[in-house]
Amino acid sequence: MRKSILTSLVLLIFSTSTFAGGLLTNTNQHVLFLRMLARDASTQIDAVYSNPAGLAFMDEGFHFSFNGQSVYQTRTITSTFAPFTGSGNSDTKVFKGKASAPIVPSLFAAYKKGNWTFSGEFAVTGGGGKATFNKGLGSFESQVAVLPATLVASGDQLVSNGILPSNIFAGTDKYSLNSYMEGRQYIFGLQLGATYKINEHLAVFGGARFNYVNDSYSGYVKDIQANIGGGDMINVSKAAQAIVTTSLASAETALSDGDQASYAKSVYLAKAAQVVADKTADLQLDCTQTGWGVTPIIGLDYKAGKWNIGIKYEFNTNLNVENKTTGSLPAAPLLEDGTVDVKNDKYASFRDGVNTPHDIPSLFTAGVSYKISSALRVSAGYHHFFDTHANMAKVKDMTTGELVDKSKYIHQGTNEYLFGVEYDVCRWAQVSTGMQRTKYSVGDNYQTDMNYAVSSYSYGLGAGFDLSPKVKLNIAYFCTNYGTYNKETSNYNETGIAGKDSFTRTNKVFGVGVDYKF
Repeated sequence: MRKSILTSLVLLIFSTSTFAGGLLTNTNQHVLFLRMLARDASTQIDAVYSNPAGLAFMDEGFHFSFNGQSVYQTRTITSTFAPFTGSGNSDTKVFKGKASAPIVPSLFAAYKKGNWTFSGEFAVTGGGGKATFNKGLGSFESQVAVLPATLVASGDQLVSNGILPSNIFAGTDKYSLNSYMEGRQYIFGLQLGATYKINEHLAVFGGARFNYVNDSYSGYVKDIQANIGGGDMINVSKAAQAIVTTSLASAETALSDGDQASYAKSVYLAKAAQVVADKTADLQLDCTQTGWGVTPIIGLDYKAGKWNIGIKYEFNTNLNVENKTTGSLPAAPLLEDGTVDVKNDKYASFRDGVNTPHDIPSLFTAGVSYKISSALRVSAGYHHFFDTHANMAKVKDMTTGELVDKSKYIHQGTNEYLFGVEYDVCRWAQVSTGMQRTKYSVGDNYQTDMNYAVSSYSYGLGAGFDLSPKVKLNIAYFCTNYGTYNKETSNYNETGIAGKDSFTRTNKVFGVGVDYKF
């Protein structure tokens, strides 16, 4: 039990939340995205990220933009597992986590002179908030939920072996625990690049983004209790430890009396009780992770009359993160020569100082925009994340029991389809709206209650106000409607009992940005 709970705790180290985009990428880096979404053919300041080759068709001079977004999410996991009836008389429990990022900033800059445009951006390119589960998760609680039945079965075994005259655990059918987890995740990105205008229609871009990962996670399972023997709820570890103390004292007395049979029974009972005490002892794990990697980026833009087409490709980012882990990981298994048996160490990826793959998948984007009239513009875009090419943390294969790269359970990359429209209400104000369809292709073994991906539809709307010829204000609201992913298994969290999880979430974003040029 203790090892199963600990496995759940260490797995939260590799759970990553995103606000819009792929499994590890935030695409909502400018407020113009929030209010229109399809920005992959943009030739405005947000093109520094969304279509950097399109910067060739901006006005000459300096361009700056500062954006702030407030992001609020909930994650809801509805877990059904028969032993949950031991706490609350229902086999279904709802575990809800709240994530918030009061301010997610981004800064854009570009300078155009002649055929050259130099640009840069600083933004939170992945993660960007803290998620908290005040009542833990089903993967934690399911390990404790089987405790009453385990204690009763252990008592029966002690009786059958002649250690106890009767089952002291008979009637145990309730449990409780104090469980908690939280995670904070940030990938900071600093992008620099140059755009060259080949002719009046065609421009190209080359650049790179430096990514720095700074994550922290913590979780615990404490005060595991049960109504031992059908009585009051008591701390199981402390009760078991008391049996250990009493049994060892009895063993000493029996040994001094020369009663070998009683001595053997007392020692046997002490060892059995010690196992229970260890498995139900308090657990806590804290981890911080840091790492960095570089993303090469290339782009192409073609402009002809009312049409503009933008293409961008971000290469796979080879990135490792180093763990600084504190807690109670079991000792690593050793080979005959005394060295660590890394192959059979199920916690090898989680130990302090270990570097773990955390690649950011490569990304291809394509967009087209069209001016229907001087006041009305429409656009469309497509994103493909090459998730299967990225190296990820290792997870346990539920069929073979081996640790394998998590990308094995991604059938194909993430696809996104975007549409947007913008209309000039008057000379100084514009309104816009858009939608995005995000389609993941992950299997059951990818999905856990600490890290899951659910396909969705996102909607945005907002307005732009030209406060002066040099200053523009953008405001927007963005929300996401997620589907529900159902996962059923005959071996719920390795308990040997069937169970089911239903995953969904919500997402709301408010954004304000100011663009300035001179």
